[in-house]
Amino acid sequence: MLPVTGAALSAFSGSQQETTLCASDELAARLDELQFDLGEGPRWEAARSRVPILLPYVRSMAHERWPVFGKALMDSDAQALFVFPLVVGAMDIGLVELYSSTPGTLDEADLVVARGLVDEAAWNVLRRILVPNSEQDSPGGGLSPSRREIHQATGMVLAQTGGTAADALLLLRGHAFANGQSVRETSNEVLEKRLDFTPPAHQ
Repeated sequence: MLPVTGAALSAFSGSQQETTLCASDELAARLDELQFDLGEGPRWEAARSRVPILLPYVRSMAHERWPVFGKALMDSDAQALFVFPLVVGAMDIGLVELYSSTPGTLDEADLVVARGLVDEAAWNVLRRILVPNSEQDSPGGGLSPSRREIHQATGMVLAQTGGTAADALLLLRGHAFANGQSVRETSNEVLEKRLDFTPPAHQ
């Protein structure tokens, strides 16, 4: 229905918590994971501003607002990115991230279709959040699993350091970036008790 190559769908389940529900292919999942790991990218701007972020020519534009993610884009097949926030009234439900392997804009007709699909997705995700044990909550075959282990590891780091949840997630991201890992890999090390952020004086 749209001139795009792939899509990823994420939902917000609470303060500072977010999970990927599904992705159409490996690159869609990777683009979503990269932005989550780095804490920067158009998905975060769309979430903050509550308006779509449309990037039809990602290879020829500057990426001052997300330089590290912008550099990573150059190593992918993505040529265009379109991020739509999922909003129902005053509630921020999640995000839809679309990418295309060819550059180009979405025309007015495409945007009308996109907004209709995004509105439908927002209500579907809201129903899934409100009724988590419904049939809609069963796995749908998407490529990206829940980030439950990241949330669990964030809680463990929070207990170890005595900071805030945001600080704990920042520590996970920083360690992952410094060691060439994904945040999920670093989180698994914390959950398996192979990595501990407790300050040395308190260990």
